[in-house]
Amino acid sequence: MTVPTTPNLQSLGHRQTLRERVRDALRAAIISGELEPGVVYSAPALGARFGVSSTPVREAMLDLAKEGLVAAQPNKGFRITQVSEQDLDDIAAVRLLIEPPTVRAAVRVIPEADLPALRELAQAIVDAVERGDLVGYVRADHVFHLALLGYSGNRHLVDTVSGLRAQTRLLGLAPLLHSGRLGRSAAEHHDLMDLVEARDAAGAEELMRRHIGHVRGLWASGTEEE
Repeated sequence: MTVPTTPNLQSLGHRQTLRERVRDALRAAIISGELEPGVVYSAPALGARFGVSSTPVREAMLDLAKEGLVAAQPNKGFRITQVSEQDLDDIAAVRLLIEPPTVRAAVRVIPEADLPALRELAQAIVDAVERGDLVGYVRADHVFHLALLGYSGNRHLVDTVSGLRAQTRLLGLAPLLHSGRLGRSAAEHHDLMDLVEARDAAGAEELMRRHIGHVRGLWASGTEEE
């Protein structure tokens, strides 16, 4: 049976609209904590921050409001929603149920021809850290992991994980970047690709479990011991 190429790899060459680019950048800024929970941001201020007009920002924020990441504040702008520690624990628990076994199954079916493109996605995560670009880091990490999950052929599963990842907050990324520890965590994506290329399904599953654990420990607070 021929396994279809993951949608994320197919769409690498897709040219996003300005609204989509702004939405993805804002989402990543929220997840990384660059845009702070509870703070109200105006569309003009965000437009100046991201180098665009207020119109695509307003449109993008309305999209993110549907995802629950922001709440519109009449005549003021958009408030970044807060997520409780319990919610973050619950999100991580659901991701642990879905992602590790899905990656284990995917390892067996990823076409050899797709491995270089996946390796490039892993390198994009490392490159973002080296630039000190937290927003770029979150975006690249998102694309890489959804690309792997895409080999399940289950669009509902991929969409569910995408939504869960969007609700996650990684407020400890900045101190980890400055300490150099985020770079070591970014390199872990190459470790995962080594396991994928070796067709080590069990090893890839276990690494994914540790990876998600980092989200609630090391990356969430920036203080967890290695």
